[in-house]
Amino acid sequence: MGSSELLQSEFLNEPRDDLEEREAAIELRERIEEQELLLEFLLLIQQRKQEAADKLQDTISFLCADIEEVMKQQALLKKKGGSCPEMGKDDLLMSSLPPMNIVDSGDSTSLGSRKRFRPGMQIQNIEEYDDNLDDGQKSDTLNENIGSLLSKSSRLMKNFKKLEAAYFLTRCRPVKPSGKPLIRHSTISSDGKGSIVLTERSSVNNLASKEQYSEGRQTGWINPFLEGLCKYLSFSKLKVKADLKQGDLLNSSNLVCSLSFDRDGEFFATAGVNKKIKVFECDTIINEDRDIHYPVVEMASRSKLSSICWNSYIKSQIASSNFEGVVQVWDVTRSQALMEMREHERRVWSIDYSSADPTMLASGSDDSSVKLWSINQAILFLHLVDVSFETKRTAGVSIGTIKTKANVCCVQFPLDSSRSLAFGSADHKIYYYDLRNLKTPLCTFIGHNKTVSYIKFVDATSIVSASTDNTLKLWDLSMCTPRVNDTPVQSFTGHMNVKNFVGLSVSDGYIATGSETNEVLLTYHLGISMFLLGFSH
Repeated sequence: MGSSELLQSEFLNEPRDDLEEREAAIELRERIEEQELLLEFLLLIQQRKQEAADKLQDTISFLCADIEEVMKQQALLKKKGGSCPEMGKDDLLMSSLPPMNIVDSGDSTSLGSRKRFRPGMQIQNIEEYDDNLDDGQKSDTLNENIGSLLSKSSRLMKNFKKLEAAYFLTRCRPVKPSGKPLIRHSTISSDGKGSIVLTERSSVNNLASKEQYSEGRQTGWINPFLEGLCKYLSFSKLKVKADLKQGDLLNSSNLVCSLSFDRDGEFFATAGVNKKIKVFECDTIINEDRDIHYPVVEMASRSKLSSICWNSYIKSQIASSNFEGVVQVWDVTRSQALMEMREHERRVWSIDYSSADPTMLASGSDDSSVKLWSINQAILFLHLVDVSFETKRTAGVSIGTIKTKANVCCVQFPLDSSRSLAFGSADHKIYYYDLRNLKTPLCTFIGHNKTVSYIKFVDATSIVSASTDNTLKLWDLSMCTPRVNDTPVQSFTGHMNVKNFVGLSVSDGYIATGSETNEVLLTYHLGISMFLLGFSH
């Protein structure tokens, strides 16, 4: 057999055919696997996009529901106005819109130079309700309102993403249905200065579907958000109303540690490391430009003062605490101390009168204790009877003590009760006590990671806390079960606070705090859940 015949023999050709078939099968299998990989990739994209579409559809659904609800409320207000014979179109406008704000145009020669606007007002409303004006008046009013509306619209559009995030946060804030678990959601918004507002343990993409919202939830968000939106659009900047000039303010001995207003806002008092309580008249400071402002009353302490608090009921009474641990009660009209309480062993950081029971006083100290004091008939006795200072010094005896494991930095009574008390501690926690049981806190709030420097009651069921961890946190007191709460309703950030006590104040839904970045005021509003205004030197 020749070589050519040998190469063409079935014995040699059969393995080569099998090899080709195997190679073809392998290639086919690889192509199928590639197709399967592509199919899996496309299905994954489809799944993710479908999930996004479902969430978007849910969002659109409750947006439509919200729009319908707002339009329904607006229609009811218009109907209510139209059904009242004594209510004219101007009265209807007054009833259905937020309060009027006056903006000075800069021309003080004429009252007509002041522009009137109502936050949230639509341009068509101007035309609808101005039928009773003559053409000249209508033109002037229209121009004024359109100017204001355009200004508001410009600011609204400039901050649209922040306002959108604030809407979703407010819209998704949970109600507390009986017997059902709460669902918490969050948005994160940032302004140009790095200010962020968020809720804990949630994400902007985790908006609940429409079935997760109760009927009450669908409407409950409207008024708080509308109020916050109106207040956001009503103010564009902060400015200094008055400077308190006390002489050599650069001297460290003039450092003010605490400030308190009397019940009528007629006077305010300052205290600090100069060992003096100084009482000033508000109108004088605001309306009279002087080289130096002198106090109307000045009272001297033997130690540096850490905190003062004006009694909300007894106008002439101020309580103070100092670096030596002494709590004193002062009679402003007589410029003298009425009582001294010396039970604390170290510096007292904070004191607070109860608004509900102005004879109750609380103090928190570096000795890891909170003490409760009763300022009652002893004050009257010492006020009427000429007793020695030594008698006054020993007159105050605490009626209760709460012992803790860390320094107490701030104490606060609720607005409407003297039976409970909250305080913040250097152990990063806030404790809330029923004063009928001083052994165990009713609830402990955990969330800060540094010292809690301030707490304030926003209302009967809400507390805001400040910490040197750069955050403010809002807590819901109605969620005191279980006894440990580690989920704040909201967190506010954007200010700088890593070392000092920079101050905290609440009023009418606003939260104000200082900052260590030479910004003396950063303001938030609960209704809109976002940074509003700041002021820098």
